Amino acid sequence: MPNPRLTGLGSGLFCAAVMFLLGGVCALLFGASLTAYGVLFLPVCVLTAVWVRRGDLMTAPVVVPIAFAVGLLPVADSDGGVAGRLMGLVTALATQAGWLYGGTLIAGLIVIVRRIRLVRLRRAAGARPPV
Repeated sequence: MPNPRLTGLGSGLFCAAVMFLLGGVCALLFGASLTAYGVLFLPVCVLTAVWVRRGDLMTAPVVVPIAFAVGLLPVADSDGGVAGRLMGLVTALATQAGWLYGGTLIAGLIVIVRRIRLVRLRRAAGARPPV
């Protein structure tokens, strides 16, 4: 299984690009189903939180909601024009807030667990008697 380590910017770009592609796939295959998009958002949140490097852990819960909004661009309903696209985006964000909060919560929990493990490892390494 791949184990890349992404920087904060890299994790944001990864998450946004994948969500935009998945939004396009949902628009083509599932008739712009927001539920399918929300379900696909959850594994992307997990991968983003697992693959971000230790020094940039706190960026994962920040970039996943941004990526959710970026990925909604091809999925959201629009009546044409910029105003219609913006209204469709705002409506999709409002109606799919559960998926957004759930994915952000998952990423946050994974990051917190990773951070706790990192602190414990550092404390254990510092508590060893010198040889």
